[in-house]
Amino acid sequence: MKKMLDKADVVIASKGYVADQPQLSSSLHAICYTDEKYLEVELHAIFQKTWQWACHEEKLREAGDYYVKDIVGHSILLLRNNAGELRAFYNVCQHRAHELLKGEGKTQMIVCPYHAWCYDLDGELRSAHHTEHLEEFNQSEICLNQVQVEEFCGFIYVNLDPNADSLVEQSGDLTKEIGKFAPDINDLTFAHRLTFDIKSNWKNVIDNFLECYHCPTAHKDFCSLLQFDTYKVTTHGIYSSHMAKGGNEDNTAYSVEGATVDDHAVWWLWPNTCLMRYPGKANFLVLNIIPVGPNHTIETYDFFFDSAEPSHQEIEAINYIKDVLQQEDIDLVESVQRGMETPAFDFGRVVYDPSESGLSEHGVHHFHGLVLDAYATAVAK
Repeated sequence: MKKMLDKADVVIASKGYVADQPQLSSSLHAICYTDEKYLEVELHAIFQKTWQWACHEEKLREAGDYYVKDIVGHSILLLRNNAGELRAFYNVCQHRAHELLKGEGKTQMIVCPYHAWCYDLDGELRSAHHTEHLEEFNQSEICLNQVQVEEFCGFIYVNLDPNADSLVEQSGDLTKEIGKFAPDINDLTFAHRLTFDIKSNWKNVIDNFLECYHCPTAHKDFCSLLQFDTYKVTTHGIYSSHMAKGGNEDNTAYSVEGATVDDHAVWWLWPNTCLMRYPGKANFLVLNIIPVGPNHTIETYDFFFDSAEPSHQEIEAINYIKDVLQQEDIDLVESVQRGMETPAFDFGRVVYDPSESGLSEHGVHHFHGLVLDAYATAVAK
């Protein structure tokens, strides 16, 4: 059995951290990024109790539409029932635990490919052949194990914790913010996915996303895309907003000629989803950061445009993110991970700007507070 955290481990994790005062605080201890027991607690106390992004709502618009998604190592079946209601279940037959459906598609009955037990779109067992001689077998009492699911700002989210509050309740004004900057989000369609295999802890990837202190040094092309002096980071509850004006046609990142979106509007949603609207034509990006091991993370970038076939200009933007921006970030976080695995580093000071500009790391401090709260809650049980 793997060792779980105790109170002493939480004390080490928070050794340099000062709550509510980023100007006095240091970061999480490096051990949180290298020791597997911290990741084990994160998977159970964070990822299995928070809202996880699944897909765009376009995959589940009509009755019978289904989509299977891995959520924290569990196969989850999402579907739209005949009443038009969204449902989510563990993708597990209640007979012998075989997976029920794969991929995505449309169906009016969920049929297990092992012994052909059949469930309706509400997860209730409708037929199980050759069970008529079983004693005390009540078909009406058997149904798929349900999971919380929610439509939020054009996307579908899942929470494995049956007692979790809704995402709308937890996220405050996030719905209004996304609606203001991306009012067309429901009309966009999936166009492309990028996948990156990163030799770094998932928290390093989030840390890097949550500050642009490194941008003038490491992302010169990206900075040319924005009016960098307008960059502002604001923290709220379980999310943070990262905003700047864009529209620089002379930038060295990608063409924004004929742009209909002038804002760089980005949101990080606890714990591992990043929602983005970049300058250019109508667009929305979802960055999903998936922990695999203490020093291993998978990152997916989903692009949503007006059309499923990206234009030449959109392909240029995709290639900039794939070949330039993400490679710069991957080099950074992999280097940080290697540094954390040496005896030369425990934790470092948070750089704080009271104006909450892009050069401030208070967004990282906010994230670390949520992580430490989750550790403390886990060891208190």
